[in-house]
Amino acid sequence: MRGGSIAVVGGSIAGCAAALAAARGGAERITVFERADARLRDRGVGIALHSDRYDELRDAGYVAPEMPWAPLTRRVWSVRDGDTPRGRAVAVQPFPFRAYNWGALWGELRRRVPDHVDYRSGSPVTAAESDDDGVTLLLADGRRERFDLVVGADGYRSVVRASMFPETGPTYAGYVGWRGTSRDATGLPSDGHDAHNIVFPGGHCMTYRIPDGHGGQVLNWVLYTAPPQLDGGHPDLRTPTSLPPGRLTAQLTARLRALVSEHFPPYWAARILGTPAESTFIQPIYDLEVPHYTAGRTALVGDAASVARPHIGGGSVKALQDAAALESAWSAGTSWTEVLQAYDAARGGVGAAMVALARRMGELQVENTPDWSGMAQPEFDVWWQDQNRGSDRRSGFGGHSIKAP
Repeated sequence: MRGGSIAVVGGSIAGCAAALAAARGGAERITVFERADARLRDRGVGIALHSDRYDELRDAGYVAPEMPWAPLTRRVWSVRDGDTPRGRAVAVQPFPFRAYNWGALWGELRRRVPDHVDYRSGSPVTAAESDDDGVTLLLADGRRERFDLVVGADGYRSVVRASMFPETGPTYAGYVGWRGTSRDATGLPSDGHDAHNIVFPGGHCMTYRIPDGHGGQVLNWVLYTAPPQLDGGHPDLRTPTSLPPGRLTAQLTARLRALVSEHFPPYWAARILGTPAESTFIQPIYDLEVPHYTAGRTALVGDAASVARPHIGGGSVKALQDAAALESAWSAGTSWTEVLQAYDAARGGVGAAMVALARRMGELQVENTPDWSGMAQPEFDVWWQDQNRGSDRRSGFGGHSIKAP
């Protein structure tokens, strides 16, 4: 397939990768619609790519060595043990990952999008109307634009997905992730290549260093637990939402401080509680599966297609692999039908398998946590293998192998 007009709805990591795939596939006119303006793109949260998945994506041309990263080699699981500063290590795992700053990774992908692509910041899309010959996008300013193919890369609240599968949407998992970045990474332990999981009844907190985008490093953390109980109950999170940085109330902040003070070893409690309020936020955890990755002249990539809980460590990998698979289908197909059928066949099963594995991990790591204090390495290894049952190279921890059959 060569030529044609393509719209990508969403301009973050998945959207930039999809635009790059369309350009390499031979699309003639590519337009990216990103609802946020350029000032909102510099997010400081951390993401991690499994080293093997990085190698595959590098070979496919979607990541590059010049993207700033921090190496991770082990993950240490620790529980509070009296006043021991860093607690007691329950278990240690190999953890061959590369840690990135979301904003820096997005910035590098954005620079790789060819100049002829029309990237429009501050351009929300409100609806997509499909027919046999193409898709019409309705823009927030009232304009309508017509394309041969539309790729939905607009996240878990996707407008494109809603037009394809109106009855399909995110399902609240019943718990949240508190997230933050501590601007001061000085004084961290010398084992800087370790990720640390601090465990407690009803959840855990993962911490690791990421580049700050200016040559230094910051401490990134995400804490999974039940939603905070507030006066009058807890927030209704069944409708997809989030509480972005700067939106935490005094009551929410007090709940976070109480939980950390009660369950965390002193060293890690100080690190989490020292995170500035303006860089702390709440991300409710959702699951999402779609019947197909394509319908008519529309396709989905990244979180618009499927959302696996973050415990699997493969969300960004999946978004980039979706783009790589779309490029491959584009290069091999001789019609829009062939391209979209091949893409759906390549990615639908992968997305479903990742969602299923992430659910099992969430159930055992947050919803029904073990007696962490009674664990040592042998018990931990059995527990870890239990949640990974049935996974393979196509759907394992860290994301599936794009080279797997």
